[in-house]
Amino acid sequence: MNKKVILDILNDWNFWQKDLNTGIRRGFYLDKLNKFLASNQIVVITGPRRSGKSFLMKQMADDLIKKGTKREDILMINFEDPRWEKLDTALLEKIFEVYLELVGSAKKPYVFLDEIQEVKEWEKWVRTAQELDKAKIIVSGSNAKLLSKELATLLTGRHLSQTVLPLSFKELLMFKGIKIDSQLSLIENRIKIKRILNESLEFGLFPEIVFTETKKELLLDYFNDIINKDISERYKIRKKESLKSLVKFYLSNNSALTTFSSAGKALDISTNTVQKFYSYIEASYLVFSLKIFSWKVKEQEKSPRKVYAVDPGLANAIGFRFSQNLGKLAENLVYLELKRRKAIGPRLEFFYWKDEQHREVDFVVKEKLEVSQLIQVCWNLDDIKTKKREIGSLLKAMKEFDLKSGLIITDDKEGEEMIENKKIKYIPLWKWLLE
Repeated sequence: MNKKVILDILNDWNFWQKDLNTGIRRGFYLDKLNKFLASNQIVVITGPRRSGKSFLMKQMADDLIKKGTKREDILMINFEDPRWEKLDTALLEKIFEVYLELVGSAKKPYVFLDEIQEVKEWEKWVRTAQELDKAKIIVSGSNAKLLSKELATLLTGRHLSQTVLPLSFKELLMFKGIKIDSQLSLIENRIKIKRILNESLEFGLFPEIVFTETKKELLLDYFNDIINKDISERYKIRKKESLKSLVKFYLSNNSALTTFSSAGKALDISTNTVQKFYSYIEASYLVFSLKIFSWKVKEQEKSPRKVYAVDPGLANAIGFRFSQNLGKLAENLVYLELKRRKAIGPRLEFFYWKDEQHREVDFVVKEKLEVSQLIQVCWNLDDIKTKKREIGSLLKAMKEFDLKSGLIITDDKEGEEMIENKKIKYIPLWKWLLE
């Protein structure tokens, strides 16, 4: 590629001659990433497509400019731009040379490499650039497996990473223009908050979804991009229909217990193929798995796992829909919130619990070496049998872990009651998400 073409592409993605749309600031991630930027490490941003990684990179660059960094001393490259030819380290080096020759003035510019997994052997260039102190490097990528493999082999001890998920419920309210800064504002906005929660269970929490009218169509586009670009093309999948069937199976059975063999039997796919495809699906951030609670690692590994979607809207748009789906989607939202809270407190772990009588608790929260909380998600407690079953499982687990109280997250029920000298607390999902 000649210099003029390279410069024309770069001009579209950089702040050199204009301000760029940086979107709505996501303080939780941005604060952490800016702290990473102050270190001597490579900053790595991972997460599913369309979760907001590119906007966070723009916000980081914008913050640098506001703090006094020259616009020309920041280079942003988006490797998903179709105008790039033959994405490899040779092109990456040429882009960097053209930038230094025609634009940059700093000895050590900030270089943002967006969707880096598109570049073959990118990690070699990044490591060399860091070792020679050529640039402060920030990379983003949408494939956990490839990034972790590459980071582990060549960049061990040289990087700090942050996984970015779709919006939290707090962020969704902020995107909707609702500010909750007191108990009074919470009460005043209660009806709006509940309506937005119902929308999030239906259409999910991807940032762009908030502002579009064609939500279902956009979710289908996301799904096709992940299947085609992040999985089929990357891993050269021939059995594309089997792959799609497996993804639909997991998204239809989100929060349900499953094994590779049971999924294979349901879809008439070999267990080995299911296991291989699942690793690709999870690496693309489409789904996550939750292990059973056990003090024995071997038992955790061999037991069935629960599978959760990266976004309830995606599960809704792609999976088969059932009448009881709302409770499953609510549980999925709780899982994602716990995953975010784990990012704040790395010592927090969570599992599901099940005993030999098949009594089950949705989430066991463990902090350091102790189980600190049990959470049951039950959307509707009007049915006496359902309520008795959910409370019975919770009480059994509370006795096993010697806990005095347990939590049930519901649609609308709030309060507490004493049963068998144990306290059962009830809290609406929207209120728990805002804690």
